[in-house]
Amino acid sequence: MVGKKGGSKGMGAAEDAEEELARTPLQAIILADSFTTKFRPITLERPKVLLPLVNAPMIDYTLAWLESAGVEEVFVFCCAHSKQVIDYLDKSNWFGQPNFSVTTIESHNAISAGDALRLIYEQHVIRGDFILVSGDTVSNMSLSQALKEHKERRRKDSNAVMTMVIKQSKASPVTRQSRLGTEELFMVIDPETKQLLYYEDRGDNLKGYLSLDKALLTDNTSISLQNDKQDCYIDICSPEVLSLFTDNFDYQHLRRDFVKGLLVDDIMGYKIYTHEIHSSYAARIDNYRSYHTISKDIIQRWTYPLVPDVQFFGNSATKLERQGMYRAPEIKQSRSSKIGPFTVIGSGTSIGNNTEISNSVVGEGCSIGSNVTIEGCYIWHNVTIEDGCKLKHSIVCDGVTMKSGAALEPGVVLSFKVVIGRNFLVPAYSKVSLHQQPIRQDSDEELEYADNSSGITESPSVSGTLDLLNEEERTELPDSQEYEVGDGGVGFIWLVSEAGQEEEWRHSVAPIPVDKLVAIMQISNDEADLPNEDGAFLPPSGELGPDSITNDSNEDAEDIRDDSVIFEREVEATFQRAVEEDVTDDHVILEVNSLRLSYNMASADCAGALFYSVMKLALDAPHDSPNELYKNVVSTVRKWKKLLKYYLPSIDEEIEVILKFEEMCLESAREYSPLFVQILHHLYDQDIIQEEAILDWASEKEGAEESDKVFVKQSEKFIQWLKEASEEEDED
Repeated sequence: MVGKKGGSKGMGAAEDAEEELARTPLQAIILADSFTTKFRPITLERPKVLLPLVNAPMIDYTLAWLESAGVEEVFVFCCAHSKQVIDYLDKSNWFGQPNFSVTTIESHNAISAGDALRLIYEQHVIRGDFILVSGDTVSNMSLSQALKEHKERRRKDSNAVMTMVIKQSKASPVTRQSRLGTEELFMVIDPETKQLLYYEDRGDNLKGYLSLDKALLTDNTSISLQNDKQDCYIDICSPEVLSLFTDNFDYQHLRRDFVKGLLVDDIMGYKIYTHEIHSSYAARIDNYRSYHTISKDIIQRWTYPLVPDVQFFGNSATKLERQGMYRAPEIKQSRSSKIGPFTVIGSGTSIGNNTEISNSVVGEGCSIGSNVTIEGCYIWHNVTIEDGCKLKHSIVCDGVTMKSGAALEPGVVLSFKVVIGRNFLVPAYSKVSLHQQPIRQDSDEELEYADNSSGITESPSVSGTLDLLNEEERTELPDSQEYEVGDGGVGFIWLVSEAGQEEEWRHSVAPIPVDKLVAIMQISNDEADLPNEDGAFLPPSGELGPDSITNDSNEDAEDIRDDSVIFEREVEATFQRAVEEDVTDDHVILEVNSLRLSYNMASADCAGALFYSVMKLALDAPHDSPNELYKNVVSTVRKWKKLLKYYLPSIDEEIEVILKFEEMCLESAREYSPLFVQILHHLYDQDIIQEEAILDWASEKEGAEESDKVFVKQSEKFIQWLKEASEEEDED
């Protein structure tokens, strides 16, 4: 069933086929169903694309970006909860926009992306190249260059059917996950043509090694194996993509079936290419962790202009205040309450006495009592939190009530209209819903629940929910914890299988616990002993680089117990992204401050971590001699001087930087060792490190062992010069 509202751009008669092609409106397909179960139990009651992301439905971010990127016709494919999506769009301002038409295509039978594209093909609505995205995509990229490259390739080779958008995003060296919680991705790309030759994520390959076809080497003059890229799930497709899905009914998943299928098909010769973006933002909300990460990115303005203080369809503009805090004008806040950095407060919300909220998003119409603590949470709309509650790194859906003294441990998800009883502690990573846990875990189960949902802002009442559960269903779930959510609580705590526990903490909005990171490190070390088919050894992650984790990383297993190690890696990733996207120092400071608060670190920790990141950037730049390396340091320090100075408010922080530099010279960046004095002198000349800090550092080393005084001895002449200069100033 196809429903359409709003005007589309008129098409005049074309003089020839080429002119007609040039005038074809740019079209896009939005898949408004993820066909997964990762957002259970929430998506049993509401479609994922309508879930609030920093107080605006996800699909509004996707539509706003497509409109700004010049797309003229959008087809929204609706399946599970299709009525909710259609009703929302019907009541929104998206219908009726000039030069931007939105059409809904509804189906109750599709259970995969492949099914959706086959149904769209049957509608005969796609007339040329189109953009394929899901309704949980957030981006501010321009499509013009990627479209231009795609069309130029198509003119030369009709088999070039798809261009995938990718960007730099190095996976964590510990978890082997991206910051979005997705598995580490391995791609082989032709460095000249940008053709994609191989695609594999770690989730599909757990053997500890990669197996590449020898033909990749024999058929291509050069290839680039990359594991530092993120698939943005933004595809520019030719119409043949739809017909390929129709011709191959076994194609269900876009990547696992279609992309990999084309890459191994040497008969038809279809080709996929990549377009890498650098200064733009593009990401898809795949799981709870990516929901958390992208929410932070929006608050910290990486997604500008799609930010809380700029009004676009679906959001209510709020005022940006200091330290990344956003407040709507119509809120009631007690003077004794504290709203911390990187927090959004929606309109109509009231906040009681002595309540503290930080690094969180609070929706519209919420009532928060006194002496409440909320840290790193996502509180949706019309939520009631009574006095004395404590919430940490959790998601609380619309209409939830937390009675006085209740608490949420990290990773909890409370689905719509759940009631948590007085003084009840919800265990970490629990999911609580008014629906009993389904017996089957099929991705199409939302289709069965959709007809029983009463709308996008209302979930079934408690009595209505109980009516839906017959006695047979209840006896089949003897272990479900019915209403064990405290005095006066209402809801079912869903059970997590032992196999599913790892997925819970890996994909949660809560930071991964340190003990889990230690366990991951140990497993990685064990996997390093596994040989590949040729008997050769590879790092378990396939990581290609000097900082890969190998069997020799025994010290890391101990270091990872300390939050400071994880913090340093997070800061490095943040700084690397800032370099790639050419953002301002202020944006970096906002994000580092957020990490500092999350990990409870001091200014000295920030100074050391940022100095390490800056020096590593200089080291990674091309150089053939120590002199060229020193020039890299000079230029890199010059560019990031303001950022470094921001975290050096006192001598203590400056000493921390010198100690960090010593550590690098001895361990991770020994190439700097012969340049230690020269670089230290440069930092002094640039007023980054003061004379007092250098002299205090040398003084503290006096009683140290000889092995710990290597760089002090190297610096003796410089230190002596500083002392004499200081004495001369004193005499004057």
